[in-house]
Amino acid sequence: MQSDTLRALPLILLAMTLIPIGDSAGKLLTAGHDTAPFFVAWSRFALGALLLAPFVLHLTPRRLFLDWRIWLRALLIALGITSILTALKTEPIANVFGAFFIGPILGYLLSAWLLREPITLARTLLLFIGFAGVLLVVKPGPGMTPGIGFAVLAGLFYGAYMTASRWLSGVARPRALLFSQLVIGALVLAPFGLTNLPPVTLPVAGLTGLSALGSMLGNLLLILALRMAPASTLAPFVYTQLLAATALGWLIFGDFPDALALTGLALLLISGFASLALPISRPQ
Repeated sequence: MQSDTLRALPLILLAMTLIPIGDSAGKLLTAGHDTAPFFVAWSRFALGALLLAPFVLHLTPRRLFLDWRIWLRALLIALGITSILTALKTEPIANVFGAFFIGPILGYLLSAWLLREPITLARTLLLFIGFAGVLLVVKPGPGMTPGIGFAVLAGLFYGAYMTASRWLSGVARPRALLFSQLVIGALVLAPFGLTNLPPVTLPVAGLTGLSALGSMLGNLLLILALRMAPASTLAPFVYTQLLAATALGWLIFGDFPDALALTGLALLLISGFASLALPISRPQ
């Protein structure tokens, strides 16, 4: 077992729980309170930036916002979050996360291709076993809905974002990187979010805050984890996000997984934790 992966593991598992909590709050806003996905996405970035600013503003160099790579990375996560919130408005949360999990496969392949991170046959097979588990949960059919299409699009953006996060992990401190994506995301989405303001009620305010907090903390922990270990090694553990999403879907929305879905969840656990036993080969 690799010490870097073991240190990163608790962080990524907690991150993969917090992010679905934020998305569950987002689904309650879009589906239950008819709130526009653009507003939910913008409020996540804006509130996250405000919450984090007192702790990280002095650690964030101004030159960070002049780097085009930082803007590209922030744009990827902004588009990903907007896409998944659009999908959650009409689709069950477990189905959305299942389709979304094209992301880890893309992140794994991009990291190997662009960043020259190590890739092995055993790790690749485990990643695809995890993806087979996703298919058992989602049970894709010929009649793919627009909502599932947005979920797939969110996964593609997220896979590219994971690779970009690993690429830029040494550019600044993790908190500064997170702050930069929050500020840029808020700026980019402001015209769309501010033109779709919902009526201010206590439930809407509370869910908006929970959505922003869960997303911010989850992404901060993800950035910390990616700084400790390669994205190609951590990719299988991102599948645990589906476990949290399925549990939340059952508890909040009454969607209980059937036997096939439970089998898929077992495959996800096997693929993720079995990868810990694999040695990490170093690039030549």
